[in-house]
Amino acid sequence: MWTALLLILAVAGFVIYNTFIIVEMREKVIVERFGKYHDTLDPGFHFIIPFVDRVAYRHETREQVLDVPHQKCITKDNIEVDVDGIVYLKVMDAYKASYGINDYRLAAVNLAQTTMRSEVGKITLDDTFSERDSMNEAIVEELDKASDPWGVKVLRYELKDIQPSQDIVLTMEQQMEAERDKRAEITKSSGERDAQINTSEGEREASILMSEGRRQQRINEAEGEARETELLAEATANGIERVADAISQPGGSLAVKMRLTEQFIDRLGEVVDGANVSVLPMEAANLKSFFEGASEVTNPVRDA
Repeated sequence: MWTALLLILAVAGFVIYNTFIIVEMREKVIVERFGKYHDTLDPGFHFIIPFVDRVAYRHETREQVLDVPHQKCITKDNIEVDVDGIVYLKVMDAYKASYGINDYRLAAVNLAQTTMRSEVGKITLDDTFSERDSMNEAIVEELDKASDPWGVKVLRYELKDIQPSQDIVLTMEQQMEAERDKRAEITKSSGERDAQINTSEGEREASILMSEGRRQQRINEAEGEARETELLAEATANGIERVADAISQPGGSLAVKMRLTEQFIDRLGEVVDGANVSVLPMEAANLKSFFEGASEVTNPVRDA
């Protein structure tokens, strides 16, 4: 009796378990009836017919993250690199995801690997580090185009790591070191060139200043000499003007003649004293006799 009761309870539990189904918010359920697609159950509480309907597939409707394993790729310049990435996708159509492909996750990962190898082969090693965004966009475009019949939407793809071989890494380090040395030499030569330019410019400026100073000195000296000549000319002109004024006065002409006579006699005396032979013009001898006679006349007057 107890065996029969337990059997009835087991059958009842099995029927209830296969009659009522709860679909969670994050998934969709595919129900088949007699082995054929019957319905797609949305989140909530549902009834199915035991032994007639069955839950065939459960699909995650949230965004899924799939890791793309490391693989060897050859770049355009024949360099071997180790590349891996991450695929972000989401099930958009549960029916296509169930009957359009056997395993959309495995298919997406394999397709991402083949597309990644193709994209890496289009660029050089140097571009693999700077062209990541364009590579990601190209891979997403190819994956999304291929996954549309699967009811899956590829949202994005990210390259996690691009690792060249150790020999390539060593070569790159040597290249970078050589590039740094080249930049240092360029900087040093540029500094020396700038120093020479600054020195030559300084010397040129000094020469210009010195020539300007000499030119200004000559200008100042010329202006001084011109001013001196002008002052002398003015003084001479003033003297001549005063002499002319004096001559125009009464007795001035006679005074001038007397002054000229005195200068003539003095000059003539100097010439006679310096000569070995005394030869006098008749006018000068008469003049001398006149002054000697005048002196003899004035002497008795002074003696008286």
